[in-house]
Amino acid sequence: MMRWRKMGHIFRPQDHDLVGGGAGFAQSPQAVVLADRVRIYFSTRSRDEASGKFVSHVAFADFSKDLSTVLGVNREPVLGPGGLGCFDEHGVFPFSPVPVGDEIWAYTTGWSRRVAVSVETAVGLAVSRDGGRTFQRLGPGPVLGPSLQEPCLVGDAFVRHLGGRFHMWTMFGTGWKHYPGEPAPDRIYKIGHAQSDDGVHWTKDEGRAIVSDRLGPDECQALPAVLPVGDRYLMVFCYREASGFRTDPSRGYRLGQAWSDDLVHWVRSDNQPAFERQPSAWDSDMVCYPHLCEIDGRTVLLYNGNAFGRDGFGAAVLEP
Repeated sequence: MMRWRKMGHIFRPQDHDLVGGGAGFAQSPQAVVLADRVRIYFSTRSRDEASGKFVSHVAFADFSKDLSTVLGVNREPVLGPGGLGCFDEHGVFPFSPVPVGDEIWAYTTGWSRRVAVSVETAVGLAVSRDGGRTFQRLGPGPVLGPSLQEPCLVGDAFVRHLGGRFHMWTMFGTGWKHYPGEPAPDRIYKIGHAQSDDGVHWTKDEGRAIVSDRLGPDECQALPAVLPVGDRYLMVFCYREASGFRTDPSRGYRLGQAWSDDLVHWVRSDNQPAFERQPSAWDSDMVCYPHLCEIDGRTVLLYNGNAFGRDGFGAAVLEP
């Protein structure tokens, strides 16, 4: 039976001088493996002086290949802010990079505020031609967004080129709901799939939730990541209850997993590989925003812990 061996809490944003401050967050770590290092992108937060609300920004930290040493952090902005009224005006989170030829493409989740509900999201595309230090948007709008059967909150894109096609796994919102005792509506979202020949123009498996629920129909599923393991494909994601998750750890994010033979049909198996949570640790109350990558032949899991990544991220390696 396979298991995740934890490598520890490898990055605390409070220990580094991040561009724009960072407000103590390093959310959704996502890696690109370079020739001499591993570059891990994440989202920080700063406060909008006008509204007092958080805005997410992209940062990165360079690590040694064994993830034991931080070699440095970015010294200039990775991606500029979205334009006035655009889908990513109020921040980018998460930021998912993938090498394409000599470039690095990043699929962004742009956030924009709403009135009746708190937020809307869509997927954008930015391109780096300097080895991943800076990125420029392909255009001001998204490459994938809400549609007829996916009415809101399309985001969390994870893209890989497999079997001659681009595959994108996303979350998509099924709607918003008022729960007793909650001051505002909460969102419900599932994991979906899309395909593309060029990585820009996408065809969705419209409105099809590809991962089964464990917590009932209002279960929220986010941040899917997929990697070949042997002759099959492993997906990791995080899931939680739709309400009460901000104050009750038992309703908060935890790690989910699923397996597939064809990238289309998935069988959920949250304990295969086994992931153990320790009491009184930085990730004891919450495990969220996972990412899979291969580093020197090892299958590595990056993830955030308590408080949605306020104190940074850790890593684990897959072992038999």
